[in-house]
This record gives sequence, C-alpha cells and structure tokens, in this order.
Amino acid sequence: MLIVFTGNGKGKTTASLGQMLRTVGRGKRALMIQFIKGPWKSGEDESYKRLMPDLEIRKMGLGFVGILGDTLPRAKHKEAAANALATFEKELKSKKWALIVLDEVNVAVGLKIISATAVLKAVKKTPLETFVILTGRDAPASFIKAADLATEMREIKHPFNKGELAKVALDF
Repeated sequence: MLIVFTGNGKGKTTASLGQMLRTVGRGKRALMIQFIKGPWKSGEDESYKRLMPDLEIRKMGLGFVGILGDTLPRAKHKEAAANALATFEKELKSKKWALIVLDEVNVAVGLKIISATAVLKAVKKTPLETFVILTGRDAPASFIKAADLATEMREIKHPFNKGELAKVALDF
C-alpha cells in the first residue's frame, strides 16, 4: 500500500511517526528515511532509539536546501537524495520492514534534487506486504495518483503566522 501525507498544515511527519508506532505495536518493524532533515536534533532522534531495532530513523538529508543559511552546493543535496533513494531500494529488498517512510521526499521532488519518476520507479518495487508512506508539502500529482491512500494536512491556524518560532517537543 502506498500512502501520501501532504499539505501545508502541520502533522505529516508526526502522522507517519504514529503509523510507525502502530506498526511496532503489532510486532513488526518500521523504518523512516529522511530526505531533507539534516543535522539538527528532533525529539524523535532520541525516542526512536528506545524502540530499536524495531523502529529506526535514518537522517540522510543535509538540511534545508537554499534557505536558512544553507551554503552547500546543490549537487551535494542531490547526491544525498540519491543515496536516500538507493537506501530505500536496498531496504525494500531486505524485506525486514513492514513500513518504510520516505520523509520529506515530496519536498525533495519539489526542490528538484530528486525526480518523481525515480521515486515512483523505486516504490513500484515494494513487496505486497510492505507499506510505504511519502511525506512532505506539495506532493506531485503523480504521487497522489499512484497512492492507495492520500491525506492532506490543511493549515487553519499556526503560531508561526504570528511570528512565533518552532517549539521544542511540539515542532521538533
């Protein structure tokens, strides 16, 4: 099953983490491969270690692309995204995971550091017993079309719009 969590509202990664927790609760294993999120620490970076080896998160992105002080060459971001997709394909073959989340892959496609075609080609190799979730704003139409389940998180109200910064334990 292919699942897409998209939209401008908060909760895409959070929803996928909840799905991972549910998977582990059923005695299965779940993996998240992060395409954008880089070196900064989030709460899940520590909490998942308590559930290893059944739940794992791999930060493979190099951080925000072209904003918030990013000075890395675009080629480095493309290389990181290609490595993340190759890791996904390798892990699909291992058949160790009941659920694999490609976190912020929609954003990576929107930033043109990886192509939607390459992602869908890899996703088509998914064994029937494995669930895949694609997260991030602005999911390409091809992802929505290919999905069995697609959910859009729509922002209604957010403290950021009043100038408030992200909050520890809520936003990261």
